[in-house]
Amino acid sequence: MSDAASERVAQEHEASTINFVAFVLSLAHTAAVHFGDVPDPVSGTTSQANLAAAQQMIDILALLEGKTRGNLTAEERQLLEQVLFELRMRFIEIQNGSGAAPAEPKSRIILP
Repeated sequence: MSDAASERVAQEHEASTINFVAFVLSLAHTAAVHFGDVPDPVSGTTSQANLAAAQQMIDILALLEGKTRGNLTAEERQLLEQVLFELRMRFIEIQNGSGAAPAEPKSRIILP
């Protein structure tokens, strides 16, 4: 294999390698889909809020927070805490409100 081909393979592997931040944001995005805040990436449609599925994503992130306590960088810990806070607040908004997703999602973590 030539040096250029080896370099290209290494770059492709790097691009597809998941890290902790990407994993947390992926779970948060899945929760946003379940809240009905963002369209489903497969179908492209925005569905009604599924609070049970959203709660499961929040529970997974909370479990991850507990199991990784003391093993994260400050940035990773802060991101995880902020994502959990935002998702929990969104859950309460939907649970106490009409249940409909807002025209403009309120979360700053899930969508920039």
